[in-house]
Amino acid sequence: MTIEFETPKPITQQQYVLKTVADNMMRPHSRYFDENEHEIPWDYIKFMHQAMKASGAGSLAPKDKKKEDPNKPKRPPIGYQMLAHMLEVLSWGDTGMYLITPGGGLGAAAVQSAGTTEQKKKFLARFMGEKPTFAAMCMTEADAGSDTSKIRANAVLDEETQEWVLNGEKIFVTAGDKALTEYEEAGQGFIVVWATIDPEAGRAGMRSFVVEAGTPGVKVMKMEHKLGIRASDTVTIVLQDARVPFENILGKPTVEKTTKGFKGAMATFDATRPLVAAMGIGVARAALEFVQEKLAEEGVEIRYGKPRNTLTSIERDVIDMEVMVRSAWLVTLKAVWMADNQKSNALEASMSKVKAGDVGPKVTQKAIEILGPIGYSREFLLEKWFRDAKITDIYEGTGQINRLVVARNLLGYRGSQLR
Repeated sequence: MTIEFETPKPITQQQYVLKTVADNMMRPHSRYFDENEHEIPWDYIKFMHQAMKASGAGSLAPKDKKKEDPNKPKRPPIGYQMLAHMLEVLSWGDTGMYLITPGGGLGAAAVQSAGTTEQKKKFLARFMGEKPTFAAMCMTEADAGSDTSKIRANAVLDEETQEWVLNGEKIFVTAGDKALTEYEEAGQGFIVVWATIDPEAGRAGMRSFVVEAGTPGVKVMKMEHKLGIRASDTVTIVLQDARVPFENILGKPTVEKTTKGFKGAMATFDATRPLVAAMGIGVARAALEFVQEKLAEEGVEIRYGKPRNTLTSIERDVIDMEVMVRSAWLVTLKAVWMADNQKSNALEASMSKVKAGDVGPKVTQKAIEILGPIGYSREFLLEKWFRDAKITDIYEGTGQINRLVVARNLLGYRGSQLR
């Protein structure tokens, strides 16, 4: 099985539509929602919800199997590839606004990776309902950032009621407010909370729990004010004796000697880290194209194919920026292709995240340097893209952590051997 570099027709068609959305519903409003942090662009959200419903792009719920025609050639799976292209284009439009696009995000990805068929039908189908719906992942704690083994949020089974009782505090939850707040305009969202059912068992005791909006004992306590992606909410959530049904646990409710349950949950990131990389690449491409446009307006030509020592400094910089963006995109395409074809992609997923996490800040910073005052000015969006780009290196595993994952996979070390 080989990787095809030609973009599948369904993705090409999707890109045309999404580029129109980015041009007309995102770019014109980027500055407003950056300056009015946490104000919700309901017009964009409602439009995207209806568009995703019409196309089926928002559905992660398992479909009823139909008898296949044995004579009809099977189409290669392209679900994650389609998502990567979608995120790249929408992040080219505006990363902060993309992050509040209705859908499951990391929360739905966790259910998709670790949930049963019944759980997927129950929780994922709601994203195709009448109202836009949101989900979020709650993992980070004050003393448990990159080292998830230190998570102290706990879940205790009430034997009498057969409910899980959750207690703990989660910080830096992306889209947590929209997932939990019962807006009149939105459907019932949920969060996926990482907690331990046995603190002595370490990672073997870690489990994920689906906690629905409206659950007593769950509160949004703080909304962060951020450097970038300001249209997206990032919050602190406190769980105090929050009760969830027994069947809302993702994975086995018993502790085994292995860390299989933890590894199953971590598989979520093998699927989503390349998608985060695609977001960073979209921002970098926006900055690169803006620089190329402004240089062309001034009559500056980039002479491709000439010896490097004969090029101007600006020509070399622009070509280097193009190389960074394209190479990051190729690594990302490989990672999502592997995810689609159910191949182990932990190495490639972290590689794409590391690469894009570097490329986004470097390309946007170099773009500002090339354009000088107009790059630094708030008259244009370039300085905003510079602020937005850095998050790619931080969330869903920092650049440092993903470098460790890459090194361990390449060298054959366990986590305990290379830290």
